[in-house]
Amino acid sequence: MADSSLRNGAVKPQLIEDEIAELKRKLQDAEERLSAVTKPTSCGVSSQPTVSNNVYNPPTSSHFLLLLADSALPLGSFAFSSGLESYLSHTRPPSFPTFLTLSLSSHASATLPFVLAGHRHPERLLELDDMLDAAIMCTVGRRASVAQGRALLSIWDRAFSDAVPMASDAEEGVLKVLKNFSVLLKSANASTDDLPPASAHLAPLFGVIARITGVGEQEMAYVYMLSHVKALLSAAVRASVFGPYQAQKLLASREVQGGIEGVIRGNWGRRVEDAGQTVPVVDLWIGRHELLYSRIFNS
Repeated sequence: MADSSLRNGAVKPQLIEDEIAELKRKLQDAEERLSAVTKPTSCGVSSQPTVSNNVYNPPTSSHFLLLLADSALPLGSFAFSSGLESYLSHTRPPSFPTFLTLSLSSHASATLPFVLAGHRHPERLLELDDMLDAAIMCTVGRRASVAQGRALLSIWDRAFSDAVPMASDAEEGVLKVLKNFSVLLKSANASTDDLPPASAHLAPLFGVIARITGVGEQEMAYVYMLSHVKALLSAAVRASVFGPYQAQKLLASREVQGGIEGVIRGNWGRRVEDAGQTVPVVDLWIGRHELLYSRIFNS
């Protein structure tokens, strides 16, 4: 019994010493990891991660690109369905993907050349506005284009104009063109002339304002067409075609991305003289909207 007790007494201190050694090893490992993370400077003070100032100074054009792409931009697009409501009433069974494809092609071929021309040649704003006014055959479509264009011009006057920095004489010249156009439009509204000198269609104004805010051609064209798709999806949700999650699924789909890219490529080099309606049935749907027995959209 005595020998057994002595042996037990000899084993217990050894176990404790082993445990202490293991704890010391873990402590050393933890200190090494802490040292690797903090990386002390020569002064003995732990360095902090630095952030480049450029992270908080994105280009002004990026800011305005997001503003132009915002669904909350008060253009009044929610009041128009671009013929969707009429299509749903006149087509059995209706297919939204089919309508979206036709509407994209129609909208791009009829208006995108004017958007691009407004960006490339802002000094032609009044001429482009007059040409588009003559090119739109459907009265209902013309009314929607003018309503949204005037809303965009009001947004520029009341919100954007004071926030855009002017850096060159060329930019000042473009700004002067837009100011003169705004003055001309106001004078036309005050007169009783049956043929006003300016209508303020959305497409050329969108291009000119994108140019002033520094948004590039490609980004502008994509945002312009994407906004049309978003307006159609919003109208479809309110018309109970599908729910908001399905709308977002369609908006994010590769088919929509490819469709937008395709119509932009197809109309990139098209002259405004060659712009026009390539899907006449869209004009019929838009034009017959006012004949519907009941409707929830202006067009």
